[in-house]
Amino acid sequence: MKVLSISELTQFIKKELETRLGSLSVQGEISNVKIQSSGHIYFTLKDSQAQISAVLFKGAADRLSRPPKEGDQVLAKGEISVYPPRGSYQLLVRELQYQGAGALLVKLHELKKQMQEKGYFDKARKKKLPSHPKTIGVITSPTGAVIQDIIQVLQRRHAGFHLILNPVKVQGEGAKEEIAKAIDQFNRYRLADVLIVGRGGGSLEDLWAFNEEIVVEAIVRSNIPTISAVGHETDFCLSDFAADVRAPTPSAAAEIVLAEKQQQLQFLLQTKKRLHSHCSSLLSSHKKRFYSLQKNPYISSPYLLLSKKMQQTDEVKNRLELAIHSLLHQKKLRLESLQKQNHLLQPSYRIQLAKERCQLAQKRLHQMLKSKLDAQKARFDVQELHRKFLLLIHQSLDQRKKNLDNLTSHLHSINPKNLLTKGYCILFSENKDSVILSCNDLPTTQTFTVLLQDGEIKAQVKEQRLYAMPRSPS
Repeated sequence: MKVLSISELTQFIKKELETRLGSLSVQGEISNVKIQSSGHIYFTLKDSQAQISAVLFKGAADRLSRPPKEGDQVLAKGEISVYPPRGSYQLLVRELQYQGAGALLVKLHELKKQMQEKGYFDKARKKKLPSHPKTIGVITSPTGAVIQDIIQVLQRRHAGFHLILNPVKVQGEGAKEEIAKAIDQFNRYRLADVLIVGRGGGSLEDLWAFNEEIVVEAIVRSNIPTISAVGHETDFCLSDFAADVRAPTPSAAAEIVLAEKQQQLQFLLQTKKRLHSHCSSLLSSHKKRFYSLQKNPYISSPYLLLSKKMQQTDEVKNRLELAIHSLLHQKKLRLESLQKQNHLLQPSYRIQLAKERCQLAQKRLHQMLKSKLDAQKARFDVQELHRKFLLLIHQSLDQRKKNLDNLTSHLHSINPKNLLTKGYCILFSENKDSVILSCNDLPTTQTFTVLLQDGEIKAQVKEQRLYAMPRSPS
């Protein structure tokens, strides 16, 4: 039995795998994505039972519409290669196609279904754009290229336009609230005749603010016609379905806002035909060229020759960067420690620290003494106590005088002598000196006293006449 070295065995496996398998396509889920500063992308392709390492070099990565991310379902086309330094095999990816629905895509479909059931996307509620708007409102980032593209297009088509920008965040935390608030502000104050809501291209996560329900509801309740211009022509957001008009790009939205509807439709149809014809011709030409080059494995896949050196370069670069960063960090910490020690040992610093402590103690002592003096002063204010005492005496005298007047008035009102001034008189028994209330109390020939207003009269009974008293009602 022949004994092989590790290098010989690895080279044999490398030759067999790369020669026998050739080009192939692998379908799976992406994980462990690492994007190098060189532009190369390393990741793992996996399914429910296995996984394989993969690398997407810069040339192929630049052709992607967006970088791959965790959880993407993809179809990877390329060749198998063995990396001898680690004794591992990997897939050299030349082409990457995204497919399947990730978590965000599933959520997007659910939101779209809910909003469609609420009628947010109904064509009947959509408004027609004004043919000649005087004021154009734009809701986008003030620092991005979108607002510059819109201004350039509008200046080229119509120099006398009036544009109002309401700057907002277009991605990240707080972006959806700012976009919805800006739409409501334009409507509340009726600042524009038409609105353009949009941003530049990006991944599904970057464009997610325009899929949020708060933004879609703001577009739906807007009384101002709205154009949604989010991302590139292939990007679609829920705001596109809710808006009155969907523009493929922000620049196209600027074209639409100042163009007659029929002219714009004709322009889009003609552009579509030209693009379709040009793309078909270009695709046919490139297909023929591609098929002719595909027969040569080294031309169709130059990474078979360069992959080892590229990966070694990336690894050396990573190690160097890590070592440099670690060394710089240690030196920086050492320098900061020495500077701090030197500062603490300086006499001027200690003197300044003692001065600050003395000033603080003096300030606290002054505040404490002032507080106690103010309390003692308020406690022994003789004039204030005298004033309060006099006020209480006056109040007490006024109340007692008022009570005396009330009692005098009451006694005067119940004095029986007041009735004598009105023609009445009072009879008193001469012997008993009591008031006579009935004829039965005074027999005939009995002497009695009559009390009048200005004196008394002695009288005698000559005759009595009794009257029947009226009965009080029961």
